[in-house]
Amino acid sequence: MQKPILEVNHLKKYFDVRGGVFGKKVGEVKAVDDVSFTVHEGEILGIVGESGCGKSTTGKTILRLIEPTEGEVKFEGENIAALSAEAMRKLRRDMQIIFQDPYASLNPRHTVEKIISEPLLIHGMGKKERKSRVKELLEVVGLSDYHASRYPHQFSGGQRQRIGIARALANNPKLIICDEPVSALDVSVQSQILNLMEGLRDQFNLTYVFIAHDLSVVKHISDRVGVMYLGRLVELTDKEKLYDDPKHPYTKALLSAVPVPDPDVEKERILLEGDVPSPSNPPTGCAFHTRCPVAMDICKTVRPTFEQAEVNHFVACHLYN
Repeated sequence: MQKPILEVNHLKKYFDVRGGVFGKKVGEVKAVDDVSFTVHEGEILGIVGESGCGKSTTGKTILRLIEPTEGEVKFEGENIAALSAEAMRKLRRDMQIIFQDPYASLNPRHTVEKIISEPLLIHGMGKKERKSRVKELLEVVGLSDYHASRYPHQFSGGQRQRIGIARALANNPKLIICDEPVSALDVSVQSQILNLMEGLRDQFNLTYVFIAHDLSVVKHISDRVGVMYLGRLVELTDKEKLYDDPKHPYTKALLSAVPVPDPDVEKERILLEGDVPSPSNPPTGCAFHTRCPVAMDICKTVRPTFEQAEVNHFVACHLYN
């Protein structure tokens, strides 16, 4: 079997909570709490969950934009958590990110040409080659050469996201973390950007980790889908299996909330009671047991392991452990 391009093993990211006059540590927020998965070359892995579940933190920690607390991230077999700053800088040619807000992620004082050529400059490309590369990238993402001299505020949201995609592609990366890249866009524009990203995946043999909260978007673009809850991965499988036969009670509740574009189809909505617990004080045992409609006594005290319930279908639930 082909070796994964990305391996995430027991990844954790805890943020200290400080208080008092001297700013002593009084607790910690468990934003990412023991997450493991693999991604193969050319694959699109979707990661979904409610706001605050740790999706974006997972993506940024994989790239070491945020340093991990514990765990291992292997890119092409090399543990990047152990790399020096210089070695990590060189590796960033192969690992890039597309941010959620296409306006906040672009420097308003820089022209499009400067924004896209900056990573090329950092990695030593000459001026003439940079100019030619910027022109090529603009055409690849559906813009024109004359856009190079404009500033971000002169573009629509969808065009700004195309600029962000062009910047991510500048150094021919192998892996791109997509941090909710279409959530800030109009629905009509979302489909255009998703189709562009799928085309770029095929054209350049890219691998995506696609982070989103919109289950319809994830179903459209992903090959496999992982579901996160309170910093933990609770289910991971092929998208067909996940949408047709979800196992975890949280996944079932999420999917029941997805609207069906047919007024004649009746869909039973699973309403979860209570609020999402605080990641600074998560429940003991299964993190979902305080809202789970089928919780058992063991769920309150024992944390379920992330195991294979069926072929290529992993679930963290005592119903399948």
